[in-house]
Amino acid sequence: MFNGLVRSFSIKRVKNNNGNNDAKEAADEMAREAKKKELILKSCGYVYAEGSNNSASVFSKRGEKGVNQDCAIVWEGFGCQEDMIFCGIFDGHGPWGHYVSKQVRNSMPSSLLCHWQKTLAEATLLDPELDFEGSDKSLSRFDIWKQSYLKTCASVDQELEHHRKIDSYNSGSTALTIVRQGEVIYVSNVGDSRAVLATVSDEGSLVAVQLTLDFKPNLPQEKERIIECNGRVFCLKDEPGVHRVWQPDAETPGLAMSRAFGDYCIKEYGLVSVPEVTQRHISPKDHFIILASDGIWDVISNQEAIEVVSSTAERPKAAKRLVEQAVRAWKKKRRGYAMDDMSAVCLFLHSSSSSSSLSEHVHHVTTYK
Repeated sequence: MFNGLVRSFSIKRVKNNNGNNDAKEAADEMAREAKKKELILKSCGYVYAEGSNNSASVFSKRGEKGVNQDCAIVWEGFGCQEDMIFCGIFDGHGPWGHYVSKQVRNSMPSSLLCHWQKTLAEATLLDPELDFEGSDKSLSRFDIWKQSYLKTCASVDQELEHHRKIDSYNSGSTALTIVRQGEVIYVSNVGDSRAVLATVSDEGSLVAVQLTLDFKPNLPQEKERIIECNGRVFCLKDEPGVHRVWQPDAETPGLAMSRAFGDYCIKEYGLVSVPEVTQRHISPKDHFIILASDGIWDVISNQEAIEVVSSTAERPKAAKRLVEQAVRAWKKKRRGYAMDDMSAVCLFLHSSSSSSSLSEHVHHVTTYK
C-alpha cells in the first residue's frame, strides 16, 4: 500500500511567465516539509505549477490589481500512485495574498499525503479485515479522504498563523483541490473558486455540472454562522450584490468569501477554513473538470466555460484559451472595474484516444448555469 512512498521527486520543469521555475519551487517546498516532519512522504511524479500536457492544462494570468495572487498546481503520480493525480487552484487576497496562496499550495499536498497515510493506517489497524475491494469500499475510502482533508486544512491554517515570514492577519487564500484516485474524484473546497464537470446528458448534449458551492457570505448557512459569531455581512453602496464579511465594530476586512485560509483578523467572527469535501464516480460520459478562480466565473457561465474547453482542438491549450476568453468577457461586461487575476486547471478524465471528439457536442448543447 505504501510501496514507493520514499522515492524522491521527479520534477517537470515548466517555467511561468516570469521565467521562474515555479513548479520546482513548489515541489522543493513539499520535499522540505516532508523531511522536516520526518515523514516518509517524498513522492515521485510530475509537478506542474504552470504548463500543460494531454491529461491536464494549467494557466494563470495577472489581473489589473497588482501582483498575481492566484497560483495553481497539478501533481501527477500523487503519492507514488500511478492512478492518482492532485489538482488545485489557490486565490490569494490582501497585502500578503500572493505569499499566502503559494504557501497553502506548497504545504497542502504533502500535508494531505501525510494525513491520508496516517488515517489509512489507523483504519487498517482498527479493522484488520477492512476490505477496500468490497461493496463498501467507496464509503470507506471517502471517509478516509474526508478526514484527511479536514485534518490537513486545520493544520495548514494553524501553521500559516504561526509562519514567521508571512503576515496573514489581514491576508488569506482560498483553496479548491481535487484528488483523482482511479475512477473516483474527491473534491475539497475552501472559498469561492469553482469546479465544473463537463458531461454528456441523456439527450446527448454536453452539459455543465457544478461540483462545488461558491462560499459567499450571503449563503444562508454561512451568514448564520458569521452572525452567530458577531460578524457582519453587508454590501457597500458602490458594490450592490457583493456581500462581504466585516468585523463587529469596524468596516474591515470586507472579505467577499466566507471560508479561507489566513485572515485571522476575522476568524473569531465566523470565517472558517473548514473544507466541504465531496466525491464523484467518473463515468464514460464525464469528459473533463474545470477548476477556476472566481475572476473567471464572474464573467463566464459554467456552460460557456465547458464550451470553450471542449472546442479547443489541442488539450494543452485549453486552460489558456479559457482564461483569454474570460479576459475578453471581462472587458465587455465589467468595463470600468479592475480585472481580477484569472487561473484555470482543466483535468481531462479520459485519454484522447479513448474519448470521442468533444467538439461534436458543442453544436448540440443545452443551457445549464
